[in-house]
Amino acid sequence: MCYSKDSLQTVLNVSVLEGEQVTVEDTGGREPFILANESLLMRGLVLRSWSNQISIRFRSDQQHNSGFLLLHYQAFVLSCAFPKEPAGGEVTVTHLHAGGEAYFRCFTGYKLQGPKMLACRNATTPYWSGKEPRCVASCGGMMKNATYGRIVSPGFPGNYSNNLTCHWVLEAPEDHRLHIHFEKVALAEDDDRLLIKNGNNIDSPPLYDSYEVEYLPNEGVLSTGRYLFIEFTTDGTMTSTGAAIRYEGSDSTYSVGAVVEFSCDPGYTLEQGSVVIECVDAQNPQWNETEPACRAVCSGEITDSAGVVLSPNWPEAYDKGQDCIWGIHVEEDKRIMLDIQVLNVGKNDLLTFYDGDDLTANILGQYSGTRPHFKLYTSMADVTIQFQSDPATNIYGYNNGFVVHFFEVPRNDTCSELPEITNGWKSTSHPDLIHGTVITYQCYPGYELVGSEILMCQWDLTWSGDVPRCQEVLTCQDPGNVEYSHKVITGNRFAVGSTVQFFCNKGYILSGSSLLTCYNRDSATPKWNERLPKCAPEKYEPCRNPGAASTSVQSSEKAFYQAGEMLTFSCHSGYELQGGATIYCIPGHPSQWNSTPPACRASSTQYVNERRLDVVNVDYSMEGTNIALAVLIPTAIVLVVVLGIYVYFAKLQGKTIRMPTSLPPYDNMTEESAFDNPIYESGVSTDVMSMQDVDSQNT
Repeated sequence: MCYSKDSLQTVLNVSVLEGEQVTVEDTGGREPFILANESLLMRGLVLRSWSNQISIRFRSDQQHNSGFLLLHYQAFVLSCAFPKEPAGGEVTVTHLHAGGEAYFRCFTGYKLQGPKMLACRNATTPYWSGKEPRCVASCGGMMKNATYGRIVSPGFPGNYSNNLTCHWVLEAPEDHRLHIHFEKVALAEDDDRLLIKNGNNIDSPPLYDSYEVEYLPNEGVLSTGRYLFIEFTTDGTMTSTGAAIRYEGSDSTYSVGAVVEFSCDPGYTLEQGSVVIECVDAQNPQWNETEPACRAVCSGEITDSAGVVLSPNWPEAYDKGQDCIWGIHVEEDKRIMLDIQVLNVGKNDLLTFYDGDDLTANILGQYSGTRPHFKLYTSMADVTIQFQSDPATNIYGYNNGFVVHFFEVPRNDTCSELPEITNGWKSTSHPDLIHGTVITYQCYPGYELVGSEILMCQWDLTWSGDVPRCQEVLTCQDPGNVEYSHKVITGNRFAVGSTVQFFCNKGYILSGSSLLTCYNRDSATPKWNERLPKCAPEKYEPCRNPGAASTSVQSSEKAFYQAGEMLTFSCHSGYELQGGATIYCIPGHPSQWNSTPPACRASSTQYVNERRLDVVNVDYSMEGTNIALAVLIPTAIVLVVVLGIYVYFAKLQGKTIRMPTSLPPYDNMTEESAFDNPIYESGVSTDVMSMQDVDSQNT
């Protein structure tokens, strides 16, 4: 798939069988990038490509399977990634789409190294026109018209390098003097040195020398003229954080007795100086105290109706191992809106908002890492903010921390009224919409809900989501799958008028309508015109028992065998099987065996034994015949003589001789059916077969 925009895909449903492969790749780059495969796909998964090209590969060795994969895709405008913000500076972006511009600037004490502006270029994968710049602390420089500024050592707030020699010259406007305030000085305990001189060259007299003093002067140092010379040197051994100093030019026209009062911007607290200073000493006019510093501190109690809570040391990085707690309190009939404008803390650091005046209150939110601008609302007039930084690590660079603006807003014990929706209605669990109230939205028949069905009034008296809407349903629900079948869909997927036709797999018969059509009902959701059919196994007539010769044996003996069954034959001892041992019942109307039963033939050893037996039987037959003749002939002669004597005497007495006129009855004779015995039949058949075999061998 290829789009003019980037693509977002959602896996709506997935049922991939074992052995099937699914791969989703972003193919718009130099090399394909795998977004997901069958082991990662699950219902509800959202995939987003980095380019305007996506490839979906599906592979299956299954001939008939019931697996399925349903994807929903949507194209979005391609955009550049958000540019990296330089340490010690910031970036502002017009927009991230093609043609958008990113502007970079550095904070006081740092200089931009690289382009001030980058443009988002249009491409398969949009990109910025150049590499993001860096904000570096210069090793020396000339600051003319120095009215207010900051100087930091190279690498600050990280460690400086070895073997540095940096010189800065500050030049204030005419009739101004320069005042130096020390924010931080941390030098290695060796030959690293910070030197400030009252003039514009290295030979000017010193005002501050880190070699000579053990503690930083809280009042800072003040020049007598418009110039200051600053020198920072390091050796080749150990390093440390270095120095951060603030300078300010002041008009020397303040007369003796002039009083100046200082205040800090919201979120900062006055430190290291006096709120009020006075110009004293008529002979050598000077301020009686140093100007104070404004610093974002850890913890505090705030009762203002609006203000700012900053991470410690903002905009510099906070320290590791901190546990800060701020309490904000407004009037009792109000509540507080928290506007979190910057949140950029470590992944192991934690910023927590409590809906109350202590740490036992309900948690409004708990965050770590980086998040875009968002808002929170309290349910009462107090909120507690807790920040905990990981004692094991630290995060360096400007704009690393958080900025939370807060405002007093009217208090309301109920959530706002939610509107009705077109083609639907709502039901409310409580009439006053107090905290915990649930509103349920539903749609009229023929419409479906787009959005969340249930909205809840939360602790901060906001609803848990946006109001949904009712959208007309123009599609039928997925009719599902029929076991032992496959389906063919025509038209837009399940839209009104589309059809789904089912085809049963081989060996199965369809029961019901094979064609389903989605039709629209005027006042209800579209539905299918028929119920799902079924695929039932096809029924076949059985095969009859094929019988078996007397010399063979069946593996099972029954009158009928179902389609698909097999029957195996084996032979009695002394016989060999001729043909395949197994036959199969082939489905059909009627079902038939795939071949005739195999025959059993006598083996070579059995044949010799039977031949000998036949010869012996013949000899025994001849001998029996001779004996029978020897007995029969004399017996016949005796009978003839006796009969003659009987006839003779009968004639002498005048009697007639009668012969029987009918044969005696055969009622006592065994019926033919009585001899219908397999033993006799087998014996006769065997003898006959054996004789035939002998005759055939003789011939």
